[in-house]
Amino acid sequence: MAEDIKTDSRLTGESSRRVLRRDPNPRLFRPVTFRGVTARNRIMLSPMCQYSAQDGLANDWHFAHLAARAAGGAGLVFTEAVHTEPRGRITPYCLGLWTDQQGDALSRIAAFISSQGAVPGIQLGHAGRKASVGRPWEGSSPVPIGAGGWDTIAPSKTSYSHDWSKPAQLDQLGIAEQLLSLAAATSRARKAGFRVLELHAAHGYLIHQFLSPLSNLRQDQYGGEFVNRTRFLLESIDAVRSEWPDELPLFIRLSVTDWVEGGWTVDDSVALAKILKDRGDVDLIDCSSGGNDPRQKIPIHPGYQVPFASTIRLKTGMATGAVGLISAPDHAEAILANGDADLIILGRSLLADPVWPLRAAKHLKTENVDWPVQYERSDIY
Repeated sequence: MAEDIKTDSRLTGESSRRVLRRDPNPRLFRPVTFRGVTARNRIMLSPMCQYSAQDGLANDWHFAHLAARAAGGAGLVFTEAVHTEPRGRITPYCLGLWTDQQGDALSRIAAFISSQGAVPGIQLGHAGRKASVGRPWEGSSPVPIGAGGWDTIAPSKTSYSHDWSKPAQLDQLGIAEQLLSLAAATSRARKAGFRVLELHAAHGYLIHQFLSPLSNLRQDQYGGEFVNRTRFLLESIDAVRSEWPDELPLFIRLSVTDWVEGGWTVDDSVALAKILKDRGDVDLIDCSSGGNDPRQKIPIHPGYQVPFASTIRLKTGMATGAVGLISAPDHAEAILANGDADLIILGRSLLADPVWPLRAAKHLKTENVDWPVQYERSDIY
């Protein structure tokens, strides 16, 4: 990734010598390059649903939310999960990318993020059996069809919870249609100006449902053994890469463990990461966890998911992103310094403080930050 050693060439008479010096800036604020894209620092805004769209269209709320984090200094600014078809939305108020009009609405956001020196990223996904629910502040309960909800789909006819309706099982044609929808959404994302794409394979949504034996009860080539349960993800990556240029990076958000006995495990994630590393078409694993089974028991504390990023990075050589209750600049810097991850992915911290990166830069005595001139009178300058 980014070099910790900088090289200068200096001429002395007829001779030259290479002078090596260490980058004086903290690791959090050293540039990082994936394929043909370089981010100004190692801070990524985590994809976080805002539940504020109408008909899948981005609006002024989405613009203001993402623009503030770009101006606030994040290196990579990601949209929330953007869904590939209407049935794939988590709620009726989630973003979509199944029409050109939706792509046009997102292009304004991507352009502004770029104008502020940040890299615009987009997360694509499908909620599968966890679709058709209300917004969190309305209870996140399943929305009946008569009240604006819809029938859901999944790898198997098993519901997320006993009080949720059973989804329809995807057949071969349905799987093929999902891959075509993903490729079409990827094409629109590229045309809209996004420079990094993350495929959502975590938190109990459709791809995760295929990966986990708790939700995938199929007996065909998409179910049963590990190689079959990972097939839909690998085909999804192929669908994305059919429309996503080689010079642009692709991330995968993965639930590294289900936190439920008999489910997807850390060992499974390591095995998958080795496959992805060998294939060479994925550039980073965004290491999250859980979300596929309400029986999960998660020992939440600051940095509780960092060991997942560290394990995958150490055992496979795959670049990783650490996410999960990281709020202190010193903690973020230590994660990078210890070699536990390549990116720090912030959710709640950036929700609470859009200029967290600028405050962190000041706290860590960073030398290479270009402050927005409009903010120079503030106490963060």
